[in-house]
Amino acid sequence: MSNQARVVKPNNDDIPREILDLAAAIGQLPDEQREKIDPVLGKVIDSTKRRRRILSLVQDALSQLRLDMKYLAFDLEATRRERDDYRRKLEEPS
Repeated sequence: MSNQARVVKPNNDDIPREILDLAAAIGQLPDEQREKIDPVLGKVIDSTKRRRRILSLVQDALSQLRLDMKYLAFDLEATRRERDDYRRKLEEPS
């Protein structure tokens, strides 16, 4: 077997630099040792990608929630103004 055969090639955009460095160091190990570590490294890379996706989804959901809250606050304020206007009209002598 060649020394480069089974090194996990992660997508560099989704993986922290430390894990990429670890993958490179594991790639330098002899085949016997690397074959034992590669599955674990693959699991670490997969879980890191999954956590990043989850974090991104949570951040998107929070952004949407903030926007929805701004719309609701605006709507509430407009409703209060309308209520106050109607009260004033009702209280005015005709």
